[in-house]
Amino acid sequence: MYTLLLAVIYLVFISLGLPDSLLGSGWPTMRLVFDQPLSAAGMVSMIITGGTICSSLLSERLTAKFSTRGVTVASVFLSAAALFGFSVSTRFWMLCLWAVPYGLAAGCIDSGINNYVALHSRSRHMSWLHCFWGVGTVISPCVMSWALRHSGWQLGYRAVALMQLAIGVVLVLTLPVWNIHRDEAQTARAGQVLGIRGALKIKGAPTLFVGFFAYCGAEGTSILWASSYLAGERGFSAQRAAASAAVLYVGITVGRFVSGFIADKVGDRGMIRLGTGVIAAALAVLALPGGGELGALLGLGLLGLGNAPVYPAIIHATPANFGAENSQGIIGMQMASAYVGSTLMPPLFGLIANRAGLGWMPLFLALLILLMITMLEATFRTVAKNR
Repeated sequence: MYTLLLAVIYLVFISLGLPDSLLGSGWPTMRLVFDQPLSAAGMVSMIITGGTICSSLLSERLTAKFSTRGVTVASVFLSAAALFGFSVSTRFWMLCLWAVPYGLAAGCIDSGINNYVALHSRSRHMSWLHCFWGVGTVISPCVMSWALRHSGWQLGYRAVALMQLAIGVVLVLTLPVWNIHRDEAQTARAGQVLGIRGALKIKGAPTLFVGFFAYCGAEGTSILWASSYLAGERGFSAQRAAASAAVLYVGITVGRFVSGFIADKVGDRGMIRLGTGVIAAALAVLALPGGGELGALLGLGLLGLGNAPVYPAIIHATPANFGAENSQGIIGMQMASAYVGSTLMPPLFGLIANRAGLGWMPLFLALLILLMITMLEATFRTVAKNR
């Protein structure tokens, strides 16, 4: 039964990754259909992430009332409906409208499932499960590239919506396996919600939130603008850019698979430091003049490898750093702060790209990663001091 539960959670992580890379891979073509500037993708992304922030902040209350499994199943079906809505949109405002339910669904899934795994699984499982998020992000650009060749971007969204629907059906059929783990922390704290103020009062938590804000701002920017960077700065065609952006997601996926074998030994803090070093190398490769297509692909691949261990390690460290009784509230706030970064940073870079060009992306990402590692190191020092 435990193996079946893990398989179900793997599917949930795939469902999280499937929509995340669709907008970025399809936007070079979509913006022409909707007659929108390059930066308009940032607006859609901002709306999605705004919905995710709201649901992340509510996740502690929702999971306490309806359970992790109930919230997850409902959210997967809501995500499928939103993707179908994207596929039938004929105006830009319709994309923006359907972005709201998609964002709400993503926040509930992300906060609830990450806390569930952090409480009940070892660090290596967190890495491997997030590897399956990467599987979803790899699948989507390939689906979108196929759709652009055979029909249009609408087909790409419909295909991914059907995948989400199938995952939702599997979740419904396997609901009983979630009874393996009684969520003791959730049961003990029924009616005792930590809330925003309570989370901010915990020592080390505010710097954690800023660090996660910076990391997800950098990750979101690279995911959204990778295809546009290849097409606008390195001379790739729209179709080839959509497919080649998958190199970033392959790097994340492979990196998380490999990370699982060393995560328990290296520790969460060590994995964050390791990932930061690889990200720095990747940005140096991307910034090299005259790197050409090969340099761009190598840089994106390394960027994915560097990103791989950071997110799972930050999340997995939360119960150990702040206690199981506070983990759902803290992780909900982490998700919210992370998505604030994902909301603000991609459109901010879009404005920079409109004025100065896409070539500034490596420096933009470097500044965010510097802020991230500074804040996370401060968090670990504070937690160690207060033990």
